[in-house]
Amino acid sequence: MTFRRALGPFDATMVVIGGIIGSGIFINPYIVAQRLDSAPLVLGAWAAGGAIALVGALAYAELGAMAPRAGGQYVYLRDAYHPLAGFLYGWALLAVIETGAIAAVAITFATYALRLVGQPDVPPVALAIAALILLSAINYVGVKPGSRVLNVFVILKVAALTALIVFGAFAMGHSGWWTATRAPSATSEPAIAAFGFALVPILFAYGGWQNANYVAEEIENPRRNLPLSIIAGTGAVIAIYVLVNVIYLRAMGVEGLAATTTPAADAARRMFGPAGDQFVTAAIAISTFGFLDLAILAPTRVYYAMAADGLFFPALARLHPRYRTPGLAIVVQTLWSCVLALSGTYGQLLNYVVFADWIFFGLTVATILVFRRTLPLQSRPPDTFRMPAYPVLPVLFALTAACVVASVIWSDPRSASRGALLLAAGIPVFYWFRSRERQRRHT
Repeated sequence: MTFRRALGPFDATMVVIGGIIGSGIFINPYIVAQRLDSAPLVLGAWAAGGAIALVGALAYAELGAMAPRAGGQYVYLRDAYHPLAGFLYGWALLAVIETGAIAAVAITFATYALRLVGQPDVPPVALAIAALILLSAINYVGVKPGSRVLNVFVILKVAALTALIVFGAFAMGHSGWWTATRAPSATSEPAIAAFGFALVPILFAYGGWQNANYVAEEIENPRRNLPLSIIAGTGAVIAIYVLVNVIYLRAMGVEGLAATTTPAADAARRMFGPAGDQFVTAAIAISTFGFLDLAILAPTRVYYAMAADGLFFPALARLHPRYRTPGLAIVVQTLWSCVLALSGTYGQLLNYVVFADWIFFGLTVATILVFRRTLPLQSRPPDTFRMPAYPVLPVLFALTAACVVASVIWSDPRSASRGALLLAAGIPVFYWFRSRERQRRHT
């Protein structure tokens, strides 16, 4: 039994946009403003982060066109290096990276949804778990129903951000927002170091273009549509992120942006009055709900691919006979996400391994160098997408990813070391599953 190819180019593009835009663009830009001293530097950092993300997207476009198989990143790491590399990625994804993100975003969704209906004091956990169960049920009965829900909410979140950009462009701006600078403090980093540290939260915000590769086997004509969707979706997000930061800076200036932990709400309030708060609250609830749908739809294909290779529980490799979805993989990921949401420790756990995302991003883009030797371009169909400026761009991206990981280790060595321990814990698990698979084949 195989996956059903039900996702067209528009659906796949929505997967990319939905996987990148969550709650971060509404909340986190103040961190960048705290690390940089002027509006041009802040916007330059967001543009530079977008350029780096686009390089990563181009690499994934080539990988997806070359090997459009379920599991995406897991498959590339497995085939280029060793099955252990792919397994550790899937292990970290299920243990905390994806499930921790799902738990955190589910709580964020519930918090803003309750605020929107005038119940801010109600504990958000019950609504968060209800949302996860509902979205899991939708994705269980088919990739198309899950994609339709995703499309609606991605369109709504993009519309909300577009409205913020358009109306913010005509609202009265903060005096001198473009030319004003913040005086550096005694503890300020050198300019180059500050710019590098500012890129860390930006690059985290841009992560997510890999989601389309997870569902490559469910995309129509993936050799053409997968690269198209990855590049178009990532390019659209870059434009949105830069323009939204223009609006934040125009509304508050770099000093005001650095001083608030709720930039979207503060900017909307200054531009639109009390109604701005409600608008942003609704926008965040919509955006996070769409992100949750995508997080349930796409990464479960990684666990399916691991199990199909005999490196995880065999039942996870079974597709539902009617819906052709990895139903048990969806259930397992959702149950663990609910446990993390109930435990209240998901945020702490996420910090332990958040640096792993960019370890695997760097390693995955570097597989381009391996596959260009083991599967030369002349052996691929002539219309297969190829990453431009090879090998300069993939090497630069891998070096950038290494710098991001080093920055995270430097700024939070305790969390990074615990994340490394979690990855190390996956090594004996891999060899246990591998020995079981070998015994099964010999019996």
